[in-house]
Amino acid sequence: MPAHLRGQDLERIPTDRRVVALTFDAGANADAVAPILTTLAREQVTGTFFLTGAFVRQFPDESRAVVDAGHRLGNHSVTHPSFTSLTDDEIRAEVRDAEADIITHAGADPRPYFRFPYGDRDARTIAAVNDLEYIAVRWTVDTLGWQGTSGGRSAGEVTRRVLDTAQPGQIVLMHVGSHPTDGSTLDADALPGIISGLRDAGYGFVTLDVLLSPDGS
Repeated sequence: MPAHLRGQDLERIPTDRRVVALTFDAGANADAVAPILTTLAREQVTGTFFLTGAFVRQFPDESRAVVDAGHRLGNHSVTHPSFTSLTDDEIRAEVRDAEADIITHAGADPRPYFRFPYGDRDARTIAAVNDLEYIAVRWTVDTLGWQGTSGGRSAGEVTRRVLDTAQPGQIVLMHVGSHPTDGSTLDADALPGIISGLRDAGYGFVTLDVLLSPDGS
């Protein structure tokens, strides 16, 4: 991993280019995978999907569909725990076991991208992940679509949160699951408007692989 990315949980891509990375976390269910992939294919946008080991074991077909559609994978742990409560050995197991699960069930390697569950991290846990050759990637904006309609959210609000915070190198956090009680899939519903709105504002789309390029291109 690039030395200059060690010790960080990146909140944005370090670039002045008007590009945005759309990222999707997968840990609960796969209810919105199909519509998200449909929108991304129609709009010819490639995203980065952070998968848990538990997710790929439960939803191998949907996980492989993400890979088959040409999207980039990242590691989101096995069981989605709070990492600051784990020992270094437990962190290693969560990361390495998820890596093995993702390779086996999704058919692609998630290295070198890792996202902390709940965004829960500190200097020790970031260093532990870096020692496993992973770059820690957070987000610039959380759409809060995961809160669902029962949490007072709407697709329009999800779209506005992204467009109102648009900036070069923005990393957008969305989810591929439906809300556990109201069944809403606000991120999937808002995705077409997010893409068109960002394009209208002059933005293009990248995967996190730009982090491995010295010039961010």
